[in-house]
Amino acid sequence: MHIGKTFIAAASAAAVLLTPVAAGAAPSQNAENIRKLDIMLMVTSLRCRMGKDDFQPQYRKFSANHITTLNGAARTLEAGLVKRHGAKGAKRALDRISVGMANQYGQGHPWLDCGALKDITSDLAASKNSADLSLAADELLASGPRNGGRFAAR
Repeated sequence: MHIGKTFIAAASAAAVLLTPVAAGAAPSQNAENIRKLDIMLMVTSLRCRMGKDDFQPQYRKFSANHITTLNGAARTLEAGLVKRHGAKGAKRALDRISVGMANQYGQGHPWLDCGALKDITSDLAASKNSADLSLAADELLASGPRNGGRFAAR
């Protein structure tokens, strides 16, 4: 019994250590980027819901399939903000991040249309690899499209 618990603990620790994080990104920055990716996809799915490229079903599947990663990112982000700003300040900072993202993407994504966002969201929903969320966030939240990006070059 003791060996089993030790193995599980060691496997869990190894999984955390082996989980890819964007190059040079601190865990709190990675968490913020994943949270921003989620908000961007949610807002743009609402914006695209009336057209032929409605991707709300894909967004719901993405959210459900990655709920553990999304919730973990939200907790990591909040914990980092609490350390920097205190409990009240963290709540305000989270609100600023969320409102800022909603405002930024309320008129759509700067270079991706609803069809491309639908395809990307479908890919992310089907992925079992949480590292794909970090990669997608790096590419989709950049100031412009990246050549050769897996997600942003659509």
